Amino acid sequence: MSTFILPVGPQHPALKEPTSFRFLVDGETVVDADLRLGYNHRGIEKGCEERTYIQDLFLLERVCGICSNVHMTVFAQGVEKLMGIEPPKRGLFIRCLMGELERVHSHLLWLGVAGHEVGFDTFFMYTWRDREIVEDILEMISGNRVNYGMQTFGGVRRDLDEMQIKKALDGIAALKARTPYYLNIGATEPTLVARIAGVGVLPKAKALELNAAGPTTRASGVNFDVRQDDPYAGFGEHIPFNIVTDEGGDVLARVVVRAKELMESYNICEYILKNLPSGEIRVKAPRKVPEGEVVSRAEAQRGECIHYIRSNGTDKPDRVKVRAPTLANWPATLYMLRGGYVADIPIVMAAIDPCLSCTDRMAIITDPKGNQKVWNWETLRQYGIDFYRNRGIKL
Repeated sequence: MSTFILPVGPQHPALKEPTSFRFLVDGETVVDADLRLGYNHRGIEKGCEERTYIQDLFLLERVCGICSNVHMTVFAQGVEKLMGIEPPKRGLFIRCLMGELERVHSHLLWLGVAGHEVGFDTFFMYTWRDREIVEDILEMISGNRVNYGMQTFGGVRRDLDEMQIKKALDGIAALKARTPYYLNIGATEPTLVARIAGVGVLPKAKALELNAAGPTTRASGVNFDVRQDDPYAGFGEHIPFNIVTDEGGDVLARVVVRAKELMESYNICEYILKNLPSGEIRVKAPRKVPEGEVVSRAEAQRGECIHYIRSNGTDKPDRVKVRAPTLANWPATLYMLRGGYVADIPIVMAAIDPCLSCTDRMAIITDPKGNQKVWNWETLRQYGIDFYRNRGIKL
């Protein structure tokens, strides 16, 4: 049978965010895969250059609704390094607590999405019901369920009292009691296992070669986690935890790793809440940042999240660059899709827990002779307005 190109996207039911895929298929088999990003570009990095550091904290929090806290954390700890300040221990513990609660809500969300993608909507409803528990905890601590606004330069913005600690521990205990049931379903339920075992296989050597990140690479047997390999905040010296890995390398292994990581995150949250140091939650930070550059990273729920920050001695950064984990996982995803079935495309893509709003980039070549032209924030904004007006869209 001859091959043909199967276009998917940029708008398609497999993902709720726009990405354009091109699959070369031979019957039901995917022979090759390619993708095109850039449909969700918002110019956040350029926007940071026109705003103060404290404004950028809240702008970068909106890179993604699922991992909002980790982007805020990575930027805050990078700027703190440039400032030469160290948050107090209580602030660092609360910073870690917010990160783990966010990891719990993200992993529960993903487990539900994975069940939905293979037609197991009961799994979806169970996990999303329990996700409400951690969302309530996050709302109790921060006042918000999506963008928590907890991080600031020098520590965190909100403290926990005894009543909040008790309610958080009760919620974690409820989740801790229910999650083993999901792990058992994910690893043994015959129809689910038959649907995801051996699908989207990524061998360990390929995971390393393609620089995959997070649960995707740990499910291929790679023992890497920024919390362990480059500890930040309270990790490493103060907060104990275990790295979860699996040798399976397929979608089933990614389900198992995320379910077990939920149990680790519960243990981390309980340890923090029961051993929260006394004292201040933040120290005073200067308004202006000395000249310098720094690379800051943290282990987001989808993998390693990296920010590059360059300062020029003012209250606004000279350059901010974000490398989200989904960008690192796309080459591995294309590898996993090749040789598989067309029907497996949605679950293989979903198995990396992709986030396009984190990932999208835009490159514009304005001069074929290579002369450089730098756009400022206002130029970029006006270009976006004109782009849609020229297509008859009223703004």
